[in-house]
Amino acid sequence: MTALVYSLVGSQGRLIALIIAVIAIAGFIWHEARTKQPMMPLRLFVDRERLGGYIARFFYLGAMMSMWFLTPQIMQTQLHFTPLQAGLGFFPLTIVSFIVAVQVAKLADRFGNTQILIIGITLTVIGMFAISFFSAQVGYTVGIALPMILMGIGQGLTLSPLTVAGVANTLPEDSGAASGVVNMVHQIGGSVGMAFVVAASATVKTEIASYHLAMLTATALLIGALIAVIGLIGPTLKKIA
Repeated sequence: MTALVYSLVGSQGRLIALIIAVIAIAGFIWHEARTKQPMMPLRLFVDRERLGGYIARFFYLGAMMSMWFLTPQIMQTQLHFTPLQAGLGFFPLTIVSFIVAVQVAKLADRFGNTQILIIGITLTVIGMFAISFFSAQVGYTVGIALPMILMGIGQGLTLSPLTVAGVANTLPEDSGAASGVVNMVHQIGGSVGMAFVVAASATVKTEIASYHLAMLTATALLIGALIAVIGLIGPTLKKIA
């Protein structure tokens, strides 16, 4: 734990930057709570479905960004792929994700937004957990491609319903702000989550063990997203228009 904290904070300069960031966020929230025309109305976070969508998206993007960042590196170092081959190695995820994503509206109309989210995140959890066992001996097909197919299905089922949850039940005057919060959480979740996963993996010395720990940490983030969906969004059965 000490090593993880040191990796996250590191030098005194980074600790100071972290403190400044926390103070700035607190100041922004204080200002938004008191101004008559806030950029980010805090009432957006009162609705359980929207809050669940924001939290789940934060954790989900943190996990996926970590996988997208670290897996091409491990393919190059452990499988001796070129950068181009590592990029092509993501085809199982991207192609499957695209195929599934174009069917999400029909699926959500039939089964409901919440059920699609639970299935999508669960499949992503399974895929992320499976990829954490990758090694050069296991190889690309079993160690990376097959888990990526599961993650591709999960990602295709998840991102659009999370957007729906993030703007659900908004007042007309808050619709733009709600959409902005979705994008903000998307970007910050990816950045913060990846920083956390990379810092956690840096506590292990060997490269392959570091990758295993990183993907297990990403799996834990995905479980956090699943808990947010089940606990906050619940059986709302929202439909995608």
